[in-house]
Amino acid sequence: MPAGVFEIVVAGEQVVLLPERALWLPAHATLLVADLHWGKAAAFRAAHIPVPMGTTSSDLARLSSALQVTAASHLVVLGDLLHARAGRHDETFRTIASWRATHADLRITLVRGNHDQHAGDPPVELNIGCTDKPLRLGAFVGVHEPMESLEGYVLCGHLHPSVTVRGRGRQSLRLPSFVFGPSRGVLPAFASFTGGGMYEQDRGDRLFGIAADSVVPLN
Repeated sequence: MPAGVFEIVVAGEQVVLLPERALWLPAHATLLVADLHWGKAAAFRAAHIPVPMGTTSSDLARLSSALQVTAASHLVVLGDLLHARAGRHDETFRTIASWRATHADLRITLVRGNHDQHAGDPPVELNIGCTDKPLRLGAFVGVHEPMESLEGYVLCGHLHPSVTVRGRGRQSLRLPSFVFGPSRGVLPAFASFTGGGMYEQDRGDRLFGIAADSVVPLN
């Protein structure tokens, strides 16, 4: 594996945390991401809120990087692939379709999240399987919103975890983070145009921040 990743064991299985904000399960040849929020910037512009162009393209490039270093054959999106119905612009989907064409052999599964319920499923030509049911992957259960499961260790998104680290004086830096508790793990939001969210640290959580091009343990 390349420099900057961090390997841990969760529920008896090897898990690799990537600085691209993705989680790799080598035993299943599967890459997991959460909260891509495709079309969010377009939805903001539709509401006449000026935001930068190109966020979808830069996020897709980062996703391609994670797929390249892992050689994953299956991509699982743990909810919120699309941000809103207002973001379903032709230009956004052309960008996504071009990316999809370069990964035509990749199997993609979306476990629908709360935003997907309102935004709708991706266009059928993108060949993305969609489900409302928890997705079993060996010892793991993939969902969008945190929950407890008797079927396995839960991997989820939705909370957009980030942690503030402080240096000397008044220096501070907020890092997107992976979180692993006794029964569930939470992935950082993959989208670059998304802030920290609703995560509140529980006793026993292990935190791993993404600092530049490296994943680093925070406790």
